Parts: sequence; C-alpha cells; structure tokens
Amino acid sequence: MSDMITADLVDLDLAAATKEEAARSLAGRMVALGRVTDLDGFLADVAAREAQMPTGLDGGIGIPHCRSTHVTEPTLAFGRAATGIDFGAPDGPADLVFLIAAPAGADDAHLTILSALARRLMDPDFTSALRETDSPTTAAALVRGDVDPADASAASAASAVPAAEAPTGSETDRVTPPAGTGTGSGTGTGTGTGAEPAAASAPATVSASASASASVSESASVSESVPGEGAAEPEGSAPFRVVAVTSCPTGIAHTYMAAEALERAGQEAGVEVTVETQGSAGFARLDAAAVEAADAVIFAHDVPVRDKERFAGKPTVDVGVKAGINRAAELIAEAREKAARGEVSAASRPAPVESAGEPGEGYGSKLRKWLMSGVSYMIPFVAAGGLLIALGFALGGYEITSAKSVADVFVWGDHSSWAALLFQIGGLAFSFLIPVLAGYIAYGMADRPGLVPGFVGGAIAITIKAGFLGGLVAGLLAGAVVLAIQKVRVPAVLRGIMPVVVIPLISSAIVGFLMFLVIGKPLASLQQALTDWLNGLSGANAIILGAILGLMMCFDLGGPLNKVAYTFAVGGLANPNEGSLKVMAAVMAAGMVPPLAMALATTVRGKLFTKAERENGKAAWVLGASFITEGAIPFAAADPLRVIPSVMAGGAVTGALSMAFECTLRAPHGGIFVVPLIGNAFLYLLAILAGTVVGAGLVILLKGMRKTSQTPPQPAATAEKSAVVAAV
Repeated sequence: MSDMITADLVDLDLAAATKEEAARSLAGRMVALGRVTDLDGFLADVAAREAQMPTGLDGGIGIPHCRSTHVTEPTLAFGRAATGIDFGAPDGPADLVFLIAAPAGADDAHLTILSALARRLMDPDFTSALRETDSPTTAAALVRGDVDPADASAASAASAVPAAEAPTGSETDRVTPPAGTGTGSGTGTGTGTGAEPAAASAPATVSASASASASVSESASVSESVPGEGAAEPEGSAPFRVVAVTSCPTGIAHTYMAAEALERAGQEAGVEVTVETQGSAGFARLDAAAVEAADAVIFAHDVPVRDKERFAGKPTVDVGVKAGINRAAELIAEAREKAARGEVSAASRPAPVESAGEPGEGYGSKLRKWLMSGVSYMIPFVAAGGLLIALGFALGGYEITSAKSVADVFVWGDHSSWAALLFQIGGLAFSFLIPVLAGYIAYGMADRPGLVPGFVGGAIAITIKAGFLGGLVAGLLAGAVVLAIQKVRVPAVLRGIMPVVVIPLISSAIVGFLMFLVIGKPLASLQQALTDWLNGLSGANAIILGAILGLMMCFDLGGPLNKVAYTFAVGGLANPNEGSLKVMAAVMAAGMVPPLAMALATTVRGKLFTKAERENGKAAWVLGASFITEGAIPFAAADPLRVIPSVMAGGAVTGALSMAFECTLRAPHGGIFVVPLIGNAFLYLLAILAGTVVGAGLVILLKGMRKTSQTPPQPAATAEKSAVVAAV
C-alpha cells in the first residue's frame, strides 16, 4: 500500500463546502500524479456511485469511491476539512474524507488493501490520530498502516510545525517513510502489506477474534479478546454464534466496514461472529459447518446475497449495508431475540412492514423494490417474445394470427410456415409475462418460497382475464401470504419441509382462493375499463398521455419510473388493440431520445463536453437507435440539473408527436431496427428527430449559459491547492 497513498495525496486543510468540491480537490491531486487520466470523467463515475447510496458514515467520515476506467492504478487520497462536508451520514457532516479510486479491472491484491483501510475506519484510535496529526507524511503512514495510531498521537505534537510547512510532501515523501515501512510486516500494527491484506482476502477468517474453523468448534475464539465474557466458557456451553454476509454496490468500502463493525459488536456482546464479505475481490465462502452451527444470520447488503439458499431455516436479520455499520450491536441483539423466539425464515427476508432496513426507508420504497424485481425478470420474456411476434408479422403479415399450429402443419419451403413458427413461439413466450411478473414480485418479497404462489396467482390472473393488474396484485398477495406463514412458530422437526412442502401448499391454496373468488372479478373489470380507455384515446387526450409517458421514460433513464411506463406499454401488447399499439410506439420513441439527444449535442458543440463525454457521445448514437435509454446515464450523472430536464422535454415532445401522428408498434423493443413493424413509420422517425433536436438544443443552451457565467479563477484557498488544481 506504500504507493497507494503518499504525502502528495493528503490535504490536511481541505477547503470545500460540498462533497462535489471535496472530490474534485482530492481528485486533482490524483491527476497531478498521473493516477487519474480524465478528471471530469472520473468525477462522473464518483457521482454515479454516490447516486446509488450516500457514502457518509457515522463519526464524521466520508468515503466517496468508485471503480473507473480513468484510473491508472489503485489510489487513495485523504482530506481533513475544518468545516464539515455533508456526505449524507445520519449524524451530520464529515471532516475526514477518503477518496478511493480503483481501476475498472483492479486486481484482488489491491482491493484487499483497500478493504483493510475500510476496516481501520472502524477503529476510533485511528480516526483520532488522523484528526490530531499535522503532518501529511504521518497521515499517509497511518492510512497505509505503517504507524500505530498511539505512536502517531504521541509524535504529532513534535512534528506538527515542520509537517505543516511541507504540505506538498516535497520534504517528507516516499523517500523518507516512517520506520517500518520498508519491511511491510512486523512493525507498527503489522498491517502495512503483510498480515492484514491477506486477512481481508479471506472474508471467512478476517475476524481478529473468530475464524470459520473456530465457529464450528466448542471453543469461542471471539472471547479471547473479551476477557471475562467468554474466555473461560465452560466446556459444553457454546457461545451464541452468528454468521453474516456483507456487500455493497462497489464492494470496496462499505462491505468491509460493516464486517468490522459486526465483529467488534460481537466481541463486546460475547457473541461469536463470522463474516463473509462479498466484495470486489471475490468472496471466500463460509464453511458449510459454520453455517450449520450458526444460531442466527445477519445480511447487511445493498446487492443480492450470493448463494443465499445456504442460510435457509435460520433466524435472519436482513438490512442494508449501512445499517450493518451504524447499528451493528442492535442487529446482533435482534438476531438473538429472533433465535430465542424460535423465529426462522426460509427466505431470509424480513416482513414488509417490520423490516429492519435503513432508517427512513418507508413502505413505498420497499414496494418499489418488489415491483422492480418482477419487472426485471419479466423484461427478457418481453424482448424475446415480442420480437419473435414482430418478426412473424414482418414475414407473414397480420393474417399470420389465424395460421394453424406449426405442430400440425409446417411446410419447410413456405415462408408463411416460418412466419407462423416465429409468431407462435413468440406468443408462447409472451404468455409467461404475467406469471413471471407475479412470481418474481413475490420472490422479491419472500425469496424462493414466494415463487410457487406467485406463479399460480399470475396464471389465475390470465385465466380470469385480470391482465397485468391482476398479476401485480397476485404477486404482492403471494409474497404477503408467504411472509405471514413464515412468522408462525413451528416445531423444529417440521422446519426442514416448510420451504419445499408446507409453504408452497398453503400459500398457493390461499392465493388461488382469493384470486378466483374474492378479488379476481373486480380486478378483471378494472383491467377491461383500462383497455376500453386506451381504445378510446384520441385527440388531445392521446397527446397528453404521450407527453406524460415521454416524461416518465426520460426522468430516471432506465430507473423505476422508466420501468413503470415501459411495463404499462408492454402490458397492452398481451392483448393488442389500436390504443395499446399507439402507447407502445410512444414509449419506445421517447426512450430513444435521451442518448440520441446527448449524441447530437456532443457532435454539434463538443467544446461544452469533456473528452470522455465526447467519446460516450459516439456510442450514444448506437445505444439510442437501439432503444437503450441508459446510454444517457453518464451525461446525467455528471450534470443532472441540465441534462435530465433537457431530455425530459425532448421525450415529452416525441411522445406527444407519436400519439398525434397515430403511430403504432407491435414490437416491445428494437429501436430503428423494427421500423418495418411501425405504423406511419416516416412520421414516427420525424417525432424522434424532433425530440432529439429539442433535447440537444436545451442541453447546449443550459451548458453554454453555465460556461459563460463561470468565473475562471477558483476561490483562493491555499497555495498548495492552487498548485494542484493548476496541474490538472
């Protein structure tokens, strides 16, 4: 880690009011050392990661981080701010800022070193030493693990004045590292490049007090560091055992910090905690015997837990990764309470209302996640089935709908037989849409036990002609029923058959009863009313609907609102009519606008964009033409206040014009490559062109106004900061 951070990458007088300014200042130091090749491109990647989840932590710490193609080697920059900077932590602003930059293809060794830093951040002595030191060299050595925090605190008073006079590290850099850095182990804390990285790469054994092998034995190794609580545990009296899994979107920082917090909390509570960190460097699977011997399970994650079925039948606490960092002791206490009550969960998921998720996460947020789970699994069926149907129409015309089954009649040399084959395969794929939607909504709520009642409910929705509305309700109903069943205490002898026999049997019967006899007919009536409304759309009403759908498609560029609009359109293709085909056309046209608008803007006024954005603009032509709205995300992440409103305006124009021109579309995807299947194709392309021009024009206008209003010199902070920024 000696090359990952040096005194040149430390700013003990970070002058920044916002997290964006802090990231830019620290990234400037990376650029000056050649660690980052494109400042704006790298900052866009940092902003995109920040948009996924705030990187502020309790205790005044901010850890913006990302993996980026603009990073040449793993690098860490540290800044200490006199005034706090808001990184979204629950307890307020941060004064210690760590900017972590990892290459897109970072190797495991470097990532395990970064994970070692993440673990050190949980040590209050470490953060105190960073707040006390006045030497950039000492700060860099602390971060590397070359200096013990206690030694650094003792030496800071003597070295503060000389260190402050050399903020750029010209006198105290890698040439004169603190004693012990040359060996990499055996000095200080012994974590420089020796023991700790190795520990971080084996998540099941990273605990300073617990290992996978110890977790299956009768001796409590955690207790070795908790005198009086378990060191003298009598033989035959095993400690309470917890296995945990931690993960975050990038797998660099939060993953390992949550692991460290849980292990420390376990030591304090006399609980044996073994953690599997599913990070960027991969993960070492928990020993099967350790899982079997565990009394409870904790999941602290923001991405799906891999191989989650290993933990079925255990009392489970399921939360976000930041809860694992900030509320570790509470989670362990909750796990013990669930085990004491005999509460087990084959699905390892919390109940919808009683979820111990992130503070402030409401029912609406959870509902969105469940619905998106169903939609994400449904989309491949939409794409495959819809395009096969469209190809069937293209080859055989619309009369292909009355063709006989190809299983009975198929002429190898007749193109209409091939058209019928494509159409019928696509129709069968499309028939799975509603069951898959319902099944995976239930899966999002209750994991695998929710699949059976979810699929059954979705199939019933088709039978009673309740359509997509019926599928949505059936999925939510199935998930809720399974979660309710899981809360019932059962004898230990029955726990093994609960997820494979009892839960599917009872939940399917309940969901079937409710769908057939209670809520099915009202849902079918509502679905029919919606279909009739779409059929009757004309004039101003149709144009307004097109504009609204266009705004939704462009607001979050492939996010939840975009998926809602797309699902609404695809739902109409299950039983196509004139109105639903118009909606599908408007939705796809509007979804093509954002990347095309950004591609046009970077072509017309390239000077308003960074080099990386101009390169992304070239790819955006193809992405937009293919109806991949996400092609505009890099631009929106870098400048959301100018890009998103502009592309929304363009999408609204395109959606409204598509409806006004009465364009239709039978394919759910494909972009310009399915033009032969579009009704009024010329006017359809004209609508896309108009929206693209509007979106690009607004982006250019807003960015141009920003350029002219910006003052070239930055506010005077320190001579050191000015020099670094100038080097960029």
